[in-house]
Amino acid sequence: MAQAPLLSRRHLLQLASLGGSALAAGALAGCSGGGDAGQLLSLRGQLPSAWLKALPSSWRSQVLDSPAALLERLRDPTSASRLISLGDGWVQQLPPAELQPINAPALLELLDPMAQAPSRLFAGPDSAAKAFPWAFGTWVILLRNRPDLLHRQSEGWALLLDTSLKGRLVLPASPRLLIALAQRQLSPTPAAVPSPDDAALVDQVRRLHRQALSLEESQGLNFLLAGDADAAVVTSQRAVPLLQRDPRLTAFLPATGSPLWWQLLVRQWPAGSTAAPLPLEWLRDGLSLPLLDRLLAAGWVPPLPAAQLATALKRWPARLRPLLLPPPAVLERCTNLEPLSAAQRQGLQQLWDQAMAG
Repeated sequence: MAQAPLLSRRHLLQLASLGGSALAAGALAGCSGGGDAGQLLSLRGQLPSAWLKALPSSWRSQVLDSPAALLERLRDPTSASRLISLGDGWVQQLPPAELQPINAPALLELLDPMAQAPSRLFAGPDSAAKAFPWAFGTWVILLRNRPDLLHRQSEGWALLLDTSLKGRLVLPASPRLLIALAQRQLSPTPAAVPSPDDAALVDQVRRLHRQALSLEESQGLNFLLAGDADAAVVTSQRAVPLLQRDPRLTAFLPATGSPLWWQLLVRQWPAGSTAAPLPLEWLRDGLSLPLLDRLLAAGWVPPLPAAQLATALKRWPARLRPLLLPPPAVLERCTNLEPLSAAQRQGLQQLWDQAMAG
């Protein structure tokens, strides 16, 4: 299907005006300063400052230092309705019954179809949209002064097992993510949920874990920048700003793809409180110029149709474009880390325990 050129803010406003009186009324109420004030809760460094500063005056912003602090804040009942910005893994820890539908169909229709599943929090196709997916990306291999490894990027995720990286590799702390990376070392088409009886995968997870100098992404990046590590597995969002200011660094996404990460805005209001109208114009601004450029510069990529993003990315260095928007064939191989059932969680825990016991 042919895609329209990159949408300007004016065009987006025109689309909103065609989306029905309810959408238009919500946009006006969200920017008028009237009605009950809402709260926007986010994590430090995980909502672009340029976008946050544009939040309408009818909304108050509160920035928390950790996901645990944010989740604790949600247990404190207040009279204000909330928008909460969290990664997809943390959103799964919120009680689904407390999350309200987004009710912005015209806005969601501007996004690429791949954003539909996270907008429903990976529930069935008939479920209501309870999230606005405002950014997505992949996991990449970030290298420091290792052109030899960059020239071998065709080896994909198996490159992490290179003997020269023993004790000089930074990996994420998430066992589920490490299992997913180990799966991709063994197969270009990994199972969505691996079997705990997969002996080859257990061994691969063990080998990958033994390579690590650090299993903490933010502190581990300090090891990389200081020269104590040669490689790190990080989100594309973390990699892009570093690549723009440090010429010692290079990065690539293996051709087999990676798990996807999503940043979501979800809506909650305590019982008995009045819901503040969604700041629809503010949400639209994040999808269009000039704010779109500011988001991209910080590594945040809205899930717009690929043709529209490609137009925006023409102004970017060629080495960064495939990190912000992977080629279609690679993006098709990327998968979501969807919520697990209790039995699936138990199976992954069993697999992890076996790997760590070796």
